[in-house]
Amino acid sequence: MVHGALEPGKREGGRTRGGTSEPGARGPSGEAGLPPSSASPLLTAPAGGARAQFSRMMPRKRKWLTPLNAVQSKPSFSPADTSGSLTVVLDGNSSPVSSKYFTEKKRTSSRLGTDFFNQPCINLAKSFLGQILVHKLPDGRELRGRIVETEAYLGGEDAASHSKGGKQTARNAAMFMKPGTLYVYQIYGIYFCMNVSSQGEGAAVLLRSLEPLQGLDTMKQLRSAQRKASAKPLKDWQLCNGPSKLCQAFSINKSFDQKDLVRDTAVWMEPGSEAPGEEAVVTAARIGVSYGGEWAQKPLRFYIRGNKCVSVVDKKVESEQGAAD
Repeated sequence: MVHGALEPGKREGGRTRGGTSEPGARGPSGEAGLPPSSASPLLTAPAGGARAQFSRMMPRKRKWLTPLNAVQSKPSFSPADTSGSLTVVLDGNSSPVSSKYFTEKKRTSSRLGTDFFNQPCINLAKSFLGQILVHKLPDGRELRGRIVETEAYLGGEDAASHSKGGKQTARNAAMFMKPGTLYVYQIYGIYFCMNVSSQGEGAAVLLRSLEPLQGLDTMKQLRSAQRKASAKPLKDWQLCNGPSKLCQAFSINKSFDQKDLVRDTAVWMEPGSEAPGEEAVVTAARIGVSYGGEWAQKPLRFYIRGNKCVSVVDKKVESEQGAAD
C-alpha cells in the first residue's frame, strides 16, 4: 500500500476532499467548522416570535460545543504519538484492518551469490552444510530448511556421476552450466532429486537432507499427498531426511531443472546463522551408488554429526573419526 495518497473522505489541510469542514477543523475565519446540517440554525437567530424558540435551542448549542472545544484543546495526532496503546478495529477474522501503523517488516536476508557457488565440488558440498534452502510458493508462502547432508559428484572421472566420461545429454545439461544451476532429475518415474552445479566440467552436489525450519505444516501436506492414507503421521525430522523426501516437502519437480539459484525469484539459498566446524562434519561413502565400482566407496558424502535429520548415519566412520580426534 502506498502511503501519503488520500482516499475519498480523508482530511486534507483540515477539510475533506469535498470541501466540507470536519468537527474540530478550523475554517478560513479561524472558527471551528460545524456540520453542515446544524451550522445555519445555530449561527443565525430567527426574527420576531421565533426568538423564544431560538433561546430554547441555545442550551443544546452549548452542550454540542463543549465536547467540540475539548477536542480542539488537544494536540493534533501524529504518527509519533504511537508510544501508548492504540486501538485497532478487527474484522470478522480477528485480523487488524490495514493500517500504515501496522505494517509487517519484510525479511531482508541476503542470498548466497555467484562467489559462493563458484567452488570446487567437494568444497561446495561441505560449504552447503548449515546453509538455508528457500522455496517461495506461488501463493507467497516460503519454505525453509537447513542443509545437513550432501554428496559430491565430480564429473567425467566419477563413475557414479550422471556425467561420467564427460558425456553431456539433454537430461544432465545443467551439470555443465555455471555454478549455482539446479540439476533436478527423476528416479523411478515418480521421485525427484535436487543437485547444484559447481566448478568442474559436469560436477554437481546432491542435496541429500534438510532440517525443516519454516512452513512445516505445508511440508507435511505436500509429503502426505504422496503417501498412503493409512501411513503414520510424519514427525518433523522425517519431512526432509532424504533426497526425494526433501523434494516432495519443498514441492521441487522437473520444472526447477536449470534454474539459477543466484537470480531465481522462487528458489534460492541464504547464509545459515552458523556453519558447522570441521570436527562436526562426518565424511563417509555415498548412498545407493554401488554401480560406481570403486567410486562407490569414495568418501564423498558429508553430514552434520548428531543431526537427527541426516538420512543415514555411518556409526563406524563416526567412531573412527571420533577416535582420530
